Amino acid sequence: MATSAATGDKYRDYLTEEDIKNTKWNFGPPNYDDVNQLFEEGRTNIWPEGSPEEKVQRLVKTWEMELVHKADPNQYKTLDAKKFKLSVNGRKFLTLEEMIKIGGSYNVFLQTSLPKSLRFYDPDEETADSSQTLFKSTFARGFALEILELYSGPPKIVYKFRHWGFMEGPFKGHAPTGQKLEVFGIGIFELDENSKVVKVEFFSDRGELLAGLIKGKTLDNSTEATPSGCPLMSG
Repeated sequence: MATSAATGDKYRDYLTEEDIKNTKWNFGPPNYDDVNQLFEEGRTNIWPEGSPEEKVQRLVKTWEMELVHKADPNQYKTLDAKKFKLSVNGRKFLTLEEMIKIGGSYNVFLQTSLPKSLRFYDPDEETADSSQTLFKSTFARGFALEILELYSGPPKIVYKFRHWGFMEGPFKGHAPTGQKLEVFGIGIFELDENSKVVKVEFFSDRGELLAGLIKGKTLDNSTEATPSGCPLMSG
């Protein structure tokens, strides 16, 4: 199979060989071959090329790629780095600078007001590097994304999404289960007059993900305590 680095990516823009060579990357150039295969095997819709749903799906995948992997915000092409802000589950909007301080995408999406003793995953204790390493090892083939429904188009895009992956690696002292974990939610993207993303809101239940990650047997070498019950589902 040809690599994303060599030929570009079927579902994301700005990943041609020329793009890769001229871009500063956080963890090296991304390769989406495995997660693209996961996506193709597990998606529930095949949106026609050029349809509104396909265009939004491509935008969201590309935006996510830039936000996670590009090291220089000046090289973002899907969003305006100076005006951009994001909110998850009604929490306060974060600027790009604030998101970077929190430690990147996973820590932003898994923000919680739960007491520390009840946190199976504590974003306050993780960095961008540690969170990426953890989730990449847990979801060895990646965490695929598809757009399920599109409710409105630009400049204000509202859509229903599904993320899924298979827990094939350990997570915080819990053995892999091999099970498919899914997260469903609503995304709202607002574009400016230059078709750049300037405002994003996500609404989803993080407990759908985290509860599935602690179902595996506690590993013998783990010293982490597991709180009783599942408070994550109501956090």
